[in-house]
Amino acid sequence: MVLIIHPVPIVEEKVKPERQNLKRDAYKTRWWQYAEKQSALYKAITPLERVLVIACVGQHGSFAFLSSNIIFSHALAVFALPTDSAFCTLQSRIHEIWIRFFGSSMKDDLRYTPTDCFQTFPFPENWETNPTLEAIGKEYYEYRAALMVRNNQGLTDTYNRFHDPDEYDPEILKLRELHTAMDKAVLDAYGWSDISTDCDFILDYEEEEDTENSSGRQKKKPWRYRWREEIHDEVLARLLDLNQKRAEAEILGGKAAVKSKGKGEKVIKGRKNSKNKNHPVTIPGMDNV
Repeated sequence: MVLIIHPVPIVEEKVKPERQNLKRDAYKTRWWQYAEKQSALYKAITPLERVLVIACVGQHGSFAFLSSNIIFSHALAVFALPTDSAFCTLQSRIHEIWIRFFGSSMKDDLRYTPTDCFQTFPFPENWETNPTLEAIGKEYYEYRAALMVRNNQGLTDTYNRFHDPDEYDPEILKLRELHTAMDKAVLDAYGWSDISTDCDFILDYEEEEDTENSSGRQKKKPWRYRWREEIHDEVLARLLDLNQKRAEAEILGGKAAVKSKGKGEKVIKGRKNSKNKNHPVTIPGMDNV
């Protein structure tokens, strides 16, 4: 005897009631589909050969390029940004300071939330056409990619070595030098050439006593090769100030546009809260944000 089970009644019974309570019309109308097709994402990246991505949860906040013609994991934030200047700016310590301040966390890992970390980030002026950012971003990215191939290591292992105070391999030392050069280029793009780019190995936090991980091994201390606190705080303060000034300028611009409406001129609304609307980030499983 063969038992035949029809899946549609089961899905209708268990899935449809929950979908009817959702706000998104696509889920309510096509309640039988597993997920909504992300047409906005693929429309944005179709003209591009590559896109910039970052894991939504990760230890080091590492950006990388991927081909635009693949199906992306829901665990990636996908940026319609193909340039080395975009990589240079977002991989720099300047952006890292911003995301560690505004992002959240999952256990000990950084959780990159695009609405908080990317859309509010005040990019330097003319960063897209800055040849220095493009050149150093390309050099850093290609060196890092070749280094990972030579060592057969991914981003996590590579940056674990990058932040290890006991790591003296010449290739890792070179990667640190390139990262510093990248930071300097981004600082110069902001006009902040007075800020030092010197780094030290500093613990992210102090533990009261030695701890062991789940395998019984001694847990590695949270060393990170980064700027000292006074440099970190100065850069963060300037970013916050720049964000505030741009937001105020956009508000004033919006008010000016409203006043000109009565004169027959086109009304142009300012961007809210310094959102980077010109460079949308798309995430599988979500609308453009």
